[in-house]
Amino acid sequence: MNARNPILPGATLGILGGGQLGRMMAMSARSLGYHVDTLDPDPSCAARFVVDRCITAAFDDAQAAEVLARGCQVVTLEIEKIGLQSLDAAAKYAPVRPGRAVLERIQDRGVQKTWLEQSGFPLGPWKMASSDAELKAAVAALGGHCFVKTRTGGYDGGGQAHLRSADEAGGVYAKLGGVPVVVEQALELEAELSVLVARAPSGDVAVYPPALNHHEQRILAWSVLPAPVPERLRHEATELACEVAKKMGVEGLLVVEMFRTRDGKLLVNELAPRPHNSFHATEVGCLTSQFEQAVRAVCDLPLGSTEVVRPAAIVNLLGDLWVGGQSPRFDRALQIPGVRLHLYGKREARPRRKMGHLSATGMTPEEAVKKVLDAQEALTGGLSVS
Repeated sequence: MNARNPILPGATLGILGGGQLGRMMAMSARSLGYHVDTLDPDPSCAARFVVDRCITAAFDDAQAAEVLARGCQVVTLEIEKIGLQSLDAAAKYAPVRPGRAVLERIQDRGVQKTWLEQSGFPLGPWKMASSDAELKAAVAALGGHCFVKTRTGGYDGGGQAHLRSADEAGGVYAKLGGVPVVVEQALELEAELSVLVARAPSGDVAVYPPALNHHEQRILAWSVLPAPVPERLRHEATELACEVAKKMGVEGLLVVEMFRTRDGKLLVNELAPRPHNSFHATEVGCLTSQFEQAVRAVCDLPLGSTEVVRPAAIVNLLGDLWVGGQSPRFDRALQIPGVRLHLYGKREARPRRKMGHLSATGMTPEEAVKKVLDAQEALTGGLSVS
């Protein structure tokens, strides 16, 4: 354990990225008494109206990152696609947590998987490809049923293709932009889990119990915490996540997405060095939300309790709900006891764009999921709520 060197409330926290995760992190930082500055290429980003200063600049604008860091005592991030040169520039003026070494390993899926494999962590079968011919060969070698993902970018289902056989591989490389890809063998899954680990510079570690996640069209649809899985699996998943975070030396948050296969294997899927969609339920279900924990971790404050006070679930609200300019019937959703609405302040609703989420608590994880899915159905008038 290192000596604690806290950055105390009253200081300024810089956030690289002003999306919904930056917005919610900023709101928690404000509650703790910090000032907040952010940098984002979108002049109307979600965080703009809850921070002290918002610099409009590209994520690879090193000069703008310097300007941000000069006015901050610590800098963190809410998105992986920050230019490494921006991290280096910011680090001249303030600690950057997580730092360059973490981003170098995570930004590129090929580099990330290679590091995980070389570090001895369990993965499903996969290959890299840098041409149409290599992609076809990789798909054939992996049995034909595969997921193809660009090595950089492509979050929330973008930059991905699902192939049922090797015959479908033709032209996929060009459709994904003609950029290097990873090819993952499709697995028979029992569950998709994620575990959030917080690590402070002083060495403090706090881990949340696994969340159970359900995806539709490769976007997270709903998530529940704690995952209703056997205690042995919870322990195995948390131990695996802690080992990954320790090996990587993360300062801040690390979320480890995992697959539980039908034959009983627990495999690492992907890593995220930031707050994560699958842990939004911590705001209503845990003593310490993931956003407050992120601030505590990067500021080297004592980490908060990760105890689940009550099972909680969230469902994502995508821009598709606003089709035709109609606002969803939030009033109907909020009639269900225990349901809360979280909107991100985004100006434009687009299909598949995350605009907000609903959350609910219950006596059991299953009850929390039912409540939040009932609330989602009520948004479009599909449920009569008395």
